[in-house]
Amino acid sequence: MKFCKKYQEYMQKRGIQHLPGVGFKRFKKILKRCREEHQIERDGVHVSSSSSSSCPVCDGTFFPTLLKEMSAIAFCFNSRAQKLLQLHLATGFEKYLILMKNRFQGKHVQLIEEGEDLVTYATVNAIAIRKILKKYDKIHHSKQGQAFRLQARSMSIEILHSPWLNELIAFYINLKETKSTVRTIPGLLDECSVKFDQGKPSLSCILFDSVHLEIDLTCSICLDTVFDPVSLTCGHILCYMCACSAASVSTVDGIKAAHPRAKCPLCRKEGVYRGVVHLDELNILLSRSCPEYWMERLKSERIERIQQAKKHWETQCRTFVGV
Repeated sequence: MKFCKKYQEYMQKRGIQHLPGVGFKRFKKILKRCREEHQIERDGVHVSSSSSSSCPVCDGTFFPTLLKEMSAIAFCFNSRAQKLLQLHLATGFEKYLILMKNRFQGKHVQLIEEGEDLVTYATVNAIAIRKILKKYDKIHHSKQGQAFRLQARSMSIEILHSPWLNELIAFYINLKETKSTVRTIPGLLDECSVKFDQGKPSLSCILFDSVHLEIDLTCSICLDTVFDPVSLTCGHILCYMCACSAASVSTVDGIKAAHPRAKCPLCRKEGVYRGVVHLDELNILLSRSCPEYWMERLKSERIERIQQAKKHWETQCRTFVGV
């Protein structure tokens, strides 16, 4: 595989070697032994290894090891991306200090490059995992690799479905539209944009090695462009108020006040509200992409939030006076 050499070279450059990665070369050797084992069985006594769900070479080590490495990669990427975006979205005195520091030390371009490096890191590792699992299914004539990917996605460790990847892409587009310095830096995320196909919005991006991401930005509850978007731990993106409504909580209590067993309105998975991620960069990007819709939605939701707050405090007052 030519990708193996490309992956090894990438992980060794620019200080990436200290970050967790996939043991691509090691898994490749394991799968090579599997192929040889299956070949010996086919050349010798007839063994229906192609229909067997077990493998003496891989069983007990292959998927647990890969799961551990995927978890480490996802944790590293998410924590670093979150830290980077917190710096960009800082407000008040903290923002003033960061702006002064960036002005005199030239950190602005560094933030852009770090964001791009994180997206590349996520993409190359996602490709490596995809190739490993595809090779596993090919050798074993199974669909266990495909099932493993679905399991990883349900565990929120499939990195291409991380909400922080969406935020980094939106972060780059926002900077590209507002900062002239970004236009002078050709990079990985130049082919990323918000598209409206027949009124339906999506975040479209072509990444490393022609990986094409198409993220639907239509709320599945109100069936409109997501407003003040949040990503549930299952990966579905909804409007904040729609998510609160689905979780049976008010905006005053907040979405994290949802019952631990509250389900996603789409996939019906439980416990998806506690780890919800507010997509602030995506919110900024959409407000610039469709300003008229945004202002109209902002006015209507402001009225709704005031009504909910009024109802909440009336209930609290009645409870306090014992009515």
